[in-house]
Amino acid sequence: MRIEIVFALPDRQLLQALDVPDDATVAEVVDRSGIARQFPGVDFAALQAGIWGKPVARDQVVRDGDRVELYRPLEIDPKEARRLKAGG
Repeated sequence: MRIEIVFALPDRQLLQALDVPDDATVAEVVDRSGIARQFPGVDFAALQAGIWGKPVARDQVVRDGDRVELYRPLEIDPKEARRLKAGG
């Protein structure tokens, strides 16, 4: 089946289509994608994963057409960012 994997840094993004077996998990998708070789300084095992914007466990089985996303930790709390932007 066909899925996508997505990851972004502030200066570089990856969107990769990938064929995986029907019983593939999120963890297997991350491994099969080779993403760790493309972003050598990132610890992908420590990142939260999601499918279409919804956080999921690494043992979640993917479905045809899913988009696996890997989320970096927030650098600043969104409320704090809005407060700083508003000048407060």
